[in-house]
Amino acid sequence: MNKYFKYIITIIVVVLIITAISILNINRNKQKEQKSNTTKIVTSFYPMYIIAENLMDGANNVELENMADVNVGCLHDYTLMTEDIKKVEEADIFISNGLGMENFINKLIEANSDMKVIDSSKNIKNVMIYEGETNPHIWTSIDNYILQVQTIANELKEYNPENKSIYEENEQIYVDELEQLKNRLDEELKKLEGKKAVCLNETFEYMGKKLGLELLTVETDHEESTMSAETLKNIIDTVKKENIEIIIIDKNDNKSNAETIANETGAKIYELNSGLTGNLDKDAYIKQMEENIEILKNTN
Repeated sequence: MNKYFKYIITIIVVVLIITAISILNINRNKQKEQKSNTTKIVTSFYPMYIIAENLMDGANNVELENMADVNVGCLHDYTLMTEDIKKVEEADIFISNGLGMENFINKLIEANSDMKVIDSSKNIKNVMIYEGETNPHIWTSIDNYILQVQTIANELKEYNPENKSIYEENEQIYVDELEQLKNRLDEELKKLEGKKAVCLNETFEYMGKKLGLELLTVETDHEESTMSAETLKNIIDTVKKENIEIIIIDKNDNKSNAETIANETGAKIYELNSGLTGNLDKDAYIKQMEENIEILKNTN
């Protein structure tokens, strides 16, 4: 009787083990199937992530990830990390700013030749080139940013048609919000048109052009410390000669040179938000531009 009972127990244990293994395998297969049906979208850096986040809201079977750390700032001279390559190797779609911002793009394509690459700059007409160098910071102009949103939306609809209607709806909502922002900027900052300003960060050239400012832009590669004493003296002389009253820098810049110019000339420093870093809220770009509007409203 005891032997028979042990035999029954053994059979039950074996059946339970087999059942558990079968359930685990089924779950694994489901996860694999779900993963294979998921479209992975990777953005190059923060400004592109915010656009994609708005367009993908409510989309089905999609995964969004940013390649670089969202606080890395500008991608000038960015060195690809191993984890960056791993993210891109699994991507179906890669969203870039374009205009040379992602100067490593060929390496990414080599890592994943099947991935679709969206160049958000392809419809930008007012590209600024200085001494052969292209300024890729197009998103600081709201007009350009809207074009970037539309370009990305159009290609997402092509590459991920499953969510076409969602992309269309989100595009319309976001563009409407951006148009309102643009109208506010045009109305509240029209007094800046024709004024002269020194721009110590080339990120704001497109914004300055939109505002109608006459900009003296100093190419600093975001590092004012690289400015020579001779360059600084020439800027001070120009500011005095042209009666320039506005100095524009990024709020995250080292402002020692700006302060020197201000102290020597009486010009005022305006620390703006370039939209290169920030929180991951969908309305981050709009809040950053609203912040800039409030700051620039205080110009004389």
